[in-house]
Parts: sequence; structure tokens; C-alpha cells
Amino acid sequence: MTDDSKFHHGAVDDKVAPIVQMQDIQKHFGNIIALAGVSFDIRPGECHCLLGDNGAGKSTFIKTMSGVHQPTHGKILFEGKPMSFATPRDSMEAGIATVFQDLAMIPLMSVARNFFMGREPTKGRGLFKRFDVEMANDITMTEMRKMGINLRGPDQAVGTLSGGERQTVAIARAVYFGAKVLILDEPTSALGVRQTSNVLATIDKVRKQGVGVVFISHNVRHALAVGDRFTVLNRGKTLGTAKRGEITPEELQDLMAGGQELAQLEGSLGGTV
Repeated sequence: MTDDSKFHHGAVDDKVAPIVQMQDIQKHFGNIIALAGVSFDIRPGECHCLLGDNGAGKSTFIKTMSGVHQPTHGKILFEGKPMSFATPRDSMEAGIATVFQDLAMIPLMSVARNFFMGREPTKGRGLFKRFDVEMANDITMTEMRKMGINLRGPDQAVGTLSGGERQTVAIARAVYFGAKVLILDEPTSALGVRQTSNVLATIDKVRKQGVGVVFISHNVRHALAVGDRFTVLNRGKTLGTAKRGEITPEELQDLMAGGQELAQLEGSLGGTV
């Protein structure tokens, strides 16, 4: 079990304006309703957990917030202004960074090369412009140390890192390039206990820097370790949002499992599900 006593938890200040607000978001794919009126917001320096079982609509929600999909209905506000993200690049340029499960890294390339992939610092001009290896290496080592990762060197291949360390590289990269909101897609789903603890500690560091973290998960214990607020999705609908201390782990788990539907199933089976 993860010990959440070592993580920072501040009271969610309702007076602080959200960075992103998703208002009554609906997403239809033909006759299929993937999201049926989801509302969600994220404030600076908080970790807002979006919880739900497989098929709850979490992936569609992520892709809608990050510009992969456009909502069929509803509004997205960024820093209080209506915003439409036509592409993932639009959301990234606004300050919304998404770290998907596949991490978008090349295992045989160095950590530094992966850190700056597509955004390489250069030196020289014109035909003499080239990748500034020294700058990239220095920045990579500095940023990774901030996150508590001690590399053998910036030229260490990403493929030699643990799963938790690769997650940390992806998170550090997003923060370095100016993320105001960081969306993490099931970052602990395939990790062991120690690696999970490292990733949760990284999330805590990022939150302390004022970045809003959207933590997508189906693991209630991991969410409770770092979460300030919790929103539960079920079949594309929001079942409710609660602040830390307002809901128990059992209540969260029950909501994720379907609540009333689960109780009815228990009754029909004559036992405990």
C-alpha cells in the first residue's frame, strides 16, 4: 500500500480560477455516445484524479481535452476563455501536455535525445546550424536531478531505464517545455510498488511547481495517495466529484464499480461481489 503521508496535500481553493474547464462535454461517434455530459476542471497546483473502470470514457475524455477529438457538444475554457483545440499541437502550445501510456519514446536513443525530440536546441547559423549536444545534456541532467532521477549520463539509452524512470523523463520533459496542465494516462498501471512510489513522488514535485495534474487511473489507492479532488466516470457520465477527506476509499471504489448496479448484482447472486 502506498503511504500518502509523505505527499503534499493542500486544500482546494475554490477562489482560484481553474486553468481548464470542461463544461457538459459530449462526444458521439455515430450512434455511440462515448461522453454524455462530462464536466471537469483543474486548478494550478492541484492533482485532480479522474477515476473509472475500463470503458468508463477516460480515454475519450483525455483525447477531447488534448485536441485529438473535438467535442460534439459542450465548451472548453482555457484560463477563462472559450477555446477550441483542432489538433493536439494546439493544446500543447496552449500549455496542456499529455503523457500517454506508450510515452512516445525511442528506447535505443539517449535520454537527452528523447528529452528534446522535435525541440532540439541548436547552435550556429544557416548551413552551420547543428544540434547543441552540450546544452541538451546539461539541461537533461539538471531536470532529471530535480525529479530525483540520477542518470549514469545524458547519453544513457532510455531503454535501460525502469518504467517509472521513463515516466519521470516524460513528465520532466512536459514541465520543462511549459506545461500548465499535465494529463497523465494511467501512469502507474504497469509498474511495481517501488516504481509507482517514484512516479507518485514526481507528481507531487510537479504539483508543488504550480502545474495542474490530471491523474487518470482505475487504481483508487494510487489516486488517494496524491489526489486533491476525485471525479468518477461511469459509462461516459460523471457520477460525482469530491475533495480529499469528503469521500472514503470504499465509497470511491463503489462509485467506480457502478454503485447501485453492483448492489443489485450482489442481491441477485445472494452474496458479495
